[in-house]
Amino acid sequence: MSLLKQLLSGARDPVPIFPLKTVLFPESLLPLRIFEVRYMDMAKDCLRTKKPFGVCLIREGEEVGTPAVPHDVGCLASIAECDMEELGILKVVARGGDRFRIVASETAGSGLIRAELEPLGAEAGAVDAPGLEPCASFLRKVLAGIGQERFAGAPRFEDASWVSFRLAEILPLRADVKQKMLEVTDATLRIGVLHRFLKQQKLV
Repeated sequence: MSLLKQLLSGARDPVPIFPLKTVLFPESLLPLRIFEVRYMDMAKDCLRTKKPFGVCLIREGEEVGTPAVPHDVGCLASIAECDMEELGILKVVARGGDRFRIVASETAGSGLIRAELEPLGAEAGAVDAPGLEPCASFLRKVLAGIGQERFAGAPRFEDASWVSFRLAEILPLRADVKQKMLEVTDATLRIGVLHRFLKQQKLV
């Protein structure tokens, strides 16, 4: 059972949401420097309870200060690493899990958003998706340079879902385009869009 399904199989407790100016994809690793009290408390609670929080791209607002308005679709994050080298700054590495859609939310007095979530649903790996082979070949070359350690788990170059999520993360796409790639639930469609982009840029 996926992490999100396990989470939702209980009492449907609201999940804390961390709005950011970046998109978190499944199986990605995202370094974070947390210093605001609301998110420091959130991270400590997640570490204590071993529960995830949700990462959503900001639709309106900023990361710091007044609570931002997040996009409805985001990605669950679990804390893979945690350290406090500087007083008042918590450094964590968040690992992307299942995608979700916010169905209801409320903002606490602290400014922390808590939301009721529904799973976006797993997608087929689409091993025979058109464009997968050249996209996977390009990704292999890129990872040889930047290193596989920035992603969680072993590579799956035969899986259009895994390849397309990795490309959507590392390619120089606008944040709103990355958000669209996160929201797409068909790996064949996502890999097709990214394959066309790579061809337009003469990268494949």
